[in-house]
Amino acid sequence: AFYGCSSLTSIEIPEGVKYLYEQVFYGCTALESVKLPQNLFQIGNNCFYNCGALSDISLPSSIEIIGEGAFYNCENLASPTLPTSLRTLVKSAFQYCRNITTIVLPDGVASIPESCFDGCSSLESVTIPEGVTTIGGAAFSGCNLKALTLPESLETVGSSAFRSNQSLKSVNIPAKVKTIEEHAFESCGLTDLVIPEGVQT
Repeated sequence: AFYGCSSLTSIEIPEGVKYLYEQVFYGCTALESVKLPQNLFQIGNNCFYNCGALSDISLPSSIEIIGEGAFYNCENLASPTLPTSLRTLVKSAFQYCRNITTIVLPDGVASIPESCFDGCSSLESVTIPEGVTTIGGAAFSGCNLKALTLPESLETVGSSAFRSNQSLKSVNIPAKVKTIEEHAFESCGLTDLVIPEGVQT
């Protein structure tokens, strides 16, 4: 609809809109401010892809799905508040959002997909709720996490999940974890790592 509208700086989406489909604002590089409707259910794949100027957006409490690459390379986006209604994040949802410093994932999220926060180089703090069973490949690769508390529900840590978090010094792997894939903590600054007996691979 607004694909590549490089002069668009702000927009208000009217109440009643429940879905933003794929690539609606893809490449709107000057877009700074978006007002979303209160009953929005889903932000589609690549919806705000490469909207590098986007800094002013509040996610309404109705959102359940944030699609693949929805905020990819929104490098001015600062620490969005993820609503408690959120159930599904798709891969690369916030990849290369270099201005995010803090993320609190709501309780309804059961998995963190691959590359979800990959390259969020200012991300220092993440809260991962109980109930999350899988952290996907490169989910937090290239971040700047200072500390990490993994939920007791966690079972799988994907390949390169926390790669290149050079400020990360200590990780306690929960007892239910069965799989830690290759390079999961490569190039971290770890000095203390506890791996439980149940890890199989």
